[in-house]
Amino acid sequence: METGRIAAVCTVAQLFPVAASGLMSGIDKRPADGPVRLLTHGVLGDVQGDREHHGGIFKAVYAFARETREAHAAARELELPDGSFGENLVTTGQDTDETVIGERWRIGTAELEATCPRNPCGTFSAWIGDRRWGRHFTAEGRCGAYFRVLVEGETSAGDAIEVLHRPAHGVTIGDAFRGLSADQSRALLDWALESETVLYDTLVDSAQNVLRRADQGADFPDRLRSTGRGLGLGMGL
Repeated sequence: METGRIAAVCTVAQLFPVAASGLMSGIDKRPADGPVRLLTHGVLGDVQGDREHHGGIFKAVYAFARETREAHAAARELELPDGSFGENLVTTGQDTDETVIGERWRIGTAELEATCPRNPCGTFSAWIGDRRWGRHFTAEGRCGAYFRVLVEGETSAGDAIEVLHRPAHGVTIGDAFRGLSADQSRALLDWALESETVLYDTLVDSAQNVLRRADQGADFPDRLRSTGRGLGLGMGL
């Protein structure tokens, strides 16, 4: 099923110094002229200054809808061209926040699986030039989607987004960012158990916390949760 398209594929233009952390960030991304290779550990040539919170196979590729970013720009009266949010993939006609967790895309010769939302950090605020940016971004409830790379390959601007599979649990990236309900938490964890899908660690924590507050069972096996960083392919905790 073809839906939207890739409007731009963005890679690091230059490193951005983050005064608060002393790290150099790869958030300054701009559209590439030709095809870009997507690898298991991320986009070829990409850089993460803070590897404790960024990168890893569950955050290998970050996608954001151009329409959503332009809405942010209009609301805040900012110039935000493609790549301004540090996104690797700029989509059109595809709402990345409505992507279901576990949804699989084919773009070019690569295949991706949606994993988790992007939470705004201090580097993002410093890059935008507004210390309150994280609060504004969160209040909008639209964060873009992280993906892991199932099949390495190349993609470029103009490629169609072909949705290969959409899990029936229906819990979207945007749902997870805005806050899961107990029913959504149960549906997500049950799906992961039934399909033997490894979920991003903090996503599991969020679902379990919701279920505990609702006085519902929240057990979930460690083998199906990971930060996506660590040994081997990064599937260890």
